[in-house]
Amino acid sequence: MAVFCLVPGAWHGAWCWQLVAPLLEARGHYVLLPELVSLGEDSTSPAEVTLARWADDVASAVQTAGEPVVLVGHSRGGIIISEVAERVPSAVACLVYLAAFLLPDGKSVTDVAVSAEDEDAGAMMTPDGHGGLAIGRAFVGPRFYNETAADWVATAEKLVKPEPIAGLTTPVHVTRQNFGSVPRAYIECLKDMAVPIALQRTMQEGWPCDPVVTLDSDHSPFFSMPEELADSLDQVAAQIVRAPA
Repeated sequence: MAVFCLVPGAWHGAWCWQLVAPLLEARGHYVLLPELVSLGEDSTSPAEVTLARWADDVASAVQTAGEPVVLVGHSRGGIIISEVAERVPSAVACLVYLAAFLLPDGKSVTDVAVSAEDEDAGAMMTPDGHGGLAIGRAFVGPRFYNETAADWVATAEKLVKPEPIAGLTTPVHVTRQNFGSVPRAYIECLKDMAVPIALQRTMQEGWPCDPVVTLDSDHSPFFSMPEELADSLDQVAAQIVRAPA
């Protein structure tokens, strides 16, 4: 048994784990689902959000678990779990990057995303006037859910909220002494149209991960391949958390 803490990506709330969390629990694990401020069911203005606040909140949740957790970050959630490991490395058994941003010290999501030369990024995101970037509904399915059933795409289209700009533009601060001391795993998504597989693998070159699990999935296997994702997370827990010393 392991304790998982699942951190959603940009525009998403804890709702995105609604299929995966029960599958992990059925495998005997305990699951924490922190809601990031301003996203999901939280009504905080995006203008009040900082990366530090998100990381502090998740670090507090992790420390309530009573044992080191498997900390999973999807997409932009990768920068949050990196910051949490920098803060409380002893509270984290393993970091799992799910098609996530695994960045070097001093880099932000925007730095890496812009370098990927995404021609549609400007059309996809619109400032909401309150410190957030709204994503156009027409982009949700093609970018995040290109291999996902239509009913789940419709669910996501209704639930996504503006992403706080600060979360995308604030550089990550990590050190080898703290963050670098925590084991890292990566779950790749081959058909990802949001964080392309080439970018996923480039980021792993800077911070190598072991194990690396590859899914033939879009950016959102929590809806398109929930069983396979739960199996992958269970595999990581078995290899790292439950492995004999």
